[in-house]
Amino acid sequence: MPQNGGVPDELITNASDVAGDSPRYDTTVAHPARVYNYWLGGKDHFAADREVGEQTKEAYPGIVAGVQAQRAFLASAVRYLAGTGVRQFLDIGTGLPVANNTHEVAQSVAPESRVVYVDNDPMVLAHARALLTSTPEGACAYLDADIRDTRKLLAASADLLDFSQPVALMLIGILQLIPDSDDPAGIVARLLDAVPSGSWLAIVQPANDVAADQMANMVKRYNAGVSTATTLRSHAEVSAFFAGTEVLAPGVVQLHRWHPGEPARPAAGEVPAYVGLGRKP
Repeated sequence: MPQNGGVPDELITNASDVAGDSPRYDTTVAHPARVYNYWLGGKDHFAADREVGEQTKEAYPGIVAGVQAQRAFLASAVRYLAGTGVRQFLDIGTGLPVANNTHEVAQSVAPESRVVYVDNDPMVLAHARALLTSTPEGACAYLDADIRDTRKLLAASADLLDFSQPVALMLIGILQLIPDSDDPAGIVARLLDAVPSGSWLAIVQPANDVAADQMANMVKRYNAGVSTATTLRSHAEVSAFFAGTEVLAPGVVQLHRWHPGEPARPAAGEVPAYVGLGRKP
């Protein structure tokens, strides 16, 4: 890992790097990060985001509980990984800062943890300073990049992360924004190829085979109003993303039934999203 070289322009490591004028973004078209922020009760959204958020809630009232469960999964997975010795996290598709961000959870367990956040949303960039408050022992950086450009993403991340040591790849709610035509499975495979044995892959992906009719109606309304469409996927499709890894119990399961290293939890109702945590052998 470089120690004295210059930081790539794309990699922001200090709050001052983003302290100038905020990047421009279109507030008249809903954006996934802002709609998500609205569902979570945040403040970083506009009328277009709220309209889409309400339309999707009408189609599927459980969406808010689902995104809350997604945040809980992120915190639980990071806490588990940090507790087992992982000290490096590559969080791709960061979204807007909310409670229990990856570096906060990881560094609460292991202050020396190093985290690179990746997103390509100008509004997230404008809020990147909130993601860069690392402990003195650890480090945080923000990378303005698209998950499809894995070569750029990995090259820039290597300024902070040591890819000879295990890295946790956090793909929380990002693969749904990659259509099948852009080969999301190939993207995941390239990311896994770049990290060594002992690395981990965490995924959250909304489902098309749970509450199927409601989800189809919800995503139709959602996609009609947002800048980046969502693709729902089946259990088999999500499981395929973990090819080449050893999936931790309870395996690839619905979001509300997951707990690290234990059988799937019995739970009332359905949450139409699949999650999993796999280790590269």
